[in-house]
Amino acid sequence: MFDTILIANRGEIAARVIDTARKMGVRCVAVHSDVDADARHVAMADEALHIGGAAPADSYLRGDAIIAAAQATGAQAIHPGYGFLSENPDFVEAVEAAGLTFIGPSAKAIRAMGLKDAAKALMEEAGVPVVPGYHGAEQATDHLAAQAEKIGYPVLIKAVAGGGGKGMRLVERAGDFADALESARSEAAKAFGNDAVLIEKFIEHPRHIEVQVFGDGANAVHLFERDCSLQRRHQKVIEEAPAPGMTDEVRAAMGAAAVRAAEAIGYSGAGTVEFIVDGSGGLRADGFWFMEMNTRLQVEHPVTEAITGVDLVEWQLRVASGEALPARQEDLAITGHAFEARLYAEDVPKGFLPATGTLTHLRFPPGARADTGVRAGDEISPFYDPMIAKLVTHGPTRDVALRRLATALSQTQVAGTVTNLAFLGALARHEGFAAGEVDTGLIARDLDALVVTPAPGARETALAGLAALGLLGAEGRDIGFALWARSARTLILRRDEEDITLRVRVLSADASDVTVDETTVEARRVGGRWRLDDHVAPEVAVTGDTVTVFAQYGIEFGIVDPLIRAAAAGADSAVIEAPMPGLVKAMHAEAGQAVSAGDRLAVLEAMKMEHSLLAPRDGIVAEVLAQAGAQVAAGAALIRLEEED
Repeated sequence: MFDTILIANRGEIAARVIDTARKMGVRCVAVHSDVDADARHVAMADEALHIGGAAPADSYLRGDAIIAAAQATGAQAIHPGYGFLSENPDFVEAVEAAGLTFIGPSAKAIRAMGLKDAAKALMEEAGVPVVPGYHGAEQATDHLAAQAEKIGYPVLIKAVAGGGGKGMRLVERAGDFADALESARSEAAKAFGNDAVLIEKFIEHPRHIEVQVFGDGANAVHLFERDCSLQRRHQKVIEEAPAPGMTDEVRAAMGAAAVRAAEAIGYSGAGTVEFIVDGSGGLRADGFWFMEMNTRLQVEHPVTEAITGVDLVEWQLRVASGEALPARQEDLAITGHAFEARLYAEDVPKGFLPATGTLTHLRFPPGARADTGVRAGDEISPFYDPMIAKLVTHGPTRDVALRRLATALSQTQVAGTVTNLAFLGALARHEGFAAGEVDTGLIARDLDALVVTPAPGARETALAGLAALGLLGAEGRDIGFALWARSARTLILRRDEEDITLRVRVLSADASDVTVDETTVEARRVGGRWRLDDHVAPEVAVTGDTVTVFAQYGIEFGIVDPLIRAAAAGADSAVIEAPMPGLVKAMHAEAGQAVSAGDRLAVLEAMKMEHSLLAPRDGIVAEVLAQAGAQVAAGAALIRLEEED
């Protein structure tokens, strides 16, 4: 076994690897960028080295700096985590050339699965079923359009070097093909440096089921399946293991196909074989097809660990250090059911826009596994994926595990940035999902109901007002009462761009009446706990001019400063602003140009994705305030329209 390893990654996966390595008595070295100097994974490591600037290209993608850090600290091996350099065969070869061990598959295996078209051809040779489609080298637009017609619409355009939904477009009719192809190529070139695409038949009622495999370079086993069908924009949201509705026959067929795929390339370490499954008539042994193989540990690996009792990172370290597979296929079994929900800093009502901010408050509930790379006080940076945590629950049955997930989400507390917590909670309580009616279109079909913003009631609003006024202090403290006794105060809170006026009458240090609109809430402290109209009050956090009440997955109120309100009263609604920090990728507007509501005026690149900024109304462009290539802050004015008559 290694004495020291270096983790060539950041965030929750770096912390996850350190957790297991520490239990095995292995010393851990972390690397970090400028903005990650105080990150959680850095604090956890035995030693940490700075490797460059905030942008991944200046730090976590610098293979030479990472290898030099490993050599300088006496590390014998490098764990890549996932993302960044984890599936870069050139990096693997450089690691090995430096006399170090790469904790993962060989460069040859990564290359074999690195391009989707070549991987599908290899899988066909290995007897693994593949989706009908075009995987050829000819990339002329007319040729690809003809192939799409031959396959039959709807089709998927996919980047051959893709992943994470980037460079992927669904095309439902021939007239949309050319625009979708151009968009997919542009995104693929940006993300992967390769604009080549393949075309596949789109399965109308698809399920995304993947099989966890593990090999030692000669032999492989599978650790059963995960269902990752709950997706939006081809990004996984909630994963589970095992797959609902799975039969022993189909599990055996999929597992055998996944093992054939792994052994065909001499796979070593943890990997995932992903299948697209026709879910229209129940799972069938002839109804699944190979999509791709991820030659690394997957984000959703904890659900497999939960149902098998296997620590996959421990297996990675053991096999990379020269041990044989830790278990035979017949030694592995499924116990219970598990779910994982991905908690992100993102604005769901605004189209799941990635968000930034400082986590002023962060608390996870007991009884759930929370894999996280952040703590209260940490910043969600615009430079990296905005994941806050992965919440994992396990139970003896699917129903119990899902109920535990719903409870864990309702008890998770986050303040300082918008999140998808309420969205995840709505999914966990979705009747169809609870019944096992899972496919990749579920979120899109029910999106309007799933993204409803929690509406605060009078009690939650009253509690926010008391917190904003500092009246929820320690029991018996009479400072507040001395200041407020026999007085009333009017307070304005801001919620969803609307003002809420509260009138607060303080009766004692332990009693106040708060009127919200026409409803009066009695707030009383009894036995050290505040009660609102005899209901136990939820927890609350105040940071600056923001109050967060931890009910309904977190309800945030702004504390209105009258002076700031007056200054903002003249804000120009005709200005199109950047909704988040990012790079102006393209500017499609010119001064004097006539535009219609919904026209794309600019493209902002942020959080590894492109976001179109649309005209809010018909009008004339008065002024373009930013140019392509400019790095802009959230709220920066980009385009101004002429005033309406």
